[in-house]
Amino acid sequence: MCVACNHTIHRDRHHFGWNRDFAPALIARPGETILFECLDSSGGQIGAGATADTLASLDFGRINPVSGPVHVEEAEPGDALKVTLRTFHPSGFGWTANIPGFGLVADQFPEPALHLWSYDAASMVPALYGPGGRVPLKPFAGTIGVAPAAPGLQSVVPPRRVGGNMDIRDLSAGVTLYLPVEVDGALFSIGDTHAAQGDGEVCGTAIESRMDVEVTIELVKDARLASPRFTVTEPVTRHLDGAGYEVTTGIGPDLMVAAREAVMRMVDLLAAEHALAPIDAYMLCSVCGDLRISEIVDMPNWVVSFYFPRIVFA
Repeated sequence: MCVACNHTIHRDRHHFGWNRDFAPALIARPGETILFECLDSSGGQIGAGATADTLASLDFGRINPVSGPVHVEEAEPGDALKVTLRTFHPSGFGWTANIPGFGLVADQFPEPALHLWSYDAASMVPALYGPGGRVPLKPFAGTIGVAPAAPGLQSVVPPRRVGGNMDIRDLSAGVTLYLPVEVDGALFSIGDTHAAQGDGEVCGTAIESRMDVEVTIELVKDARLASPRFTVTEPVTRHLDGAGYEVTTGIGPDLMVAAREAVMRMVDLLAAEHALAPIDAYMLCSVCGDLRISEIVDMPNWVVSFYFPRIVFA
């Protein structure tokens, strides 16, 4: 599939969590381009025949597999990996779920829910959702990082200084990401690919979708990064901006409470205006709405806003 790639990491070469002692799936030289075959965040447990009942039997020990790791020659603690995300090859199938106990307003949605997506992997035209909804797509990798220096197996769920499950929707094709190296060889891995996500991923899932990713890995010696950083050279919301936004807010002294209020007010608005069940509105917010801190200096109250792109129902 990738004629310019030096290597391929096949889908069966994946792992769960981070560990500085994992044996590498590949040893690569700086500057080489690698095709990573990535699983979806369920590790293939949620397929085309899945229902909400499938969520009850999920093996959470198989959640968020990442393909790799790649040992990068000459990488050592204090360096940085320069990771260029070149191309995403989507599968055309995805899913979004409300998993009980998981998500920003999990207490408001205690029952499992699942939406299956089918999209054109070649044209990537907006994917259908509910009565009249069409969600613009933009593939990216939700989990991307290197091994931490801490010994033993480290959970893949929380993001870390060395990257991991960051779920930054702007880590898409053309972006260059810099990751701090903490162990010899870095041990780079990638996975958790998404077809679309809003900033915040408020219900806990995006359009989770199996993909292959072309990545070029270079090395910056003695970079001394404190945390990941990345460079974006093109507009990041052009696929959503065409018809403007509906925006709800949460205002108060607690950012988390304000964030929850902003999201629930958008859920209520979408449900009322577009004949959506509240749970469907919540999952839709997770895949294409953006949670933003609008103001954090006028104490004692801060403003959190939730932006929903009107183009979805235009």
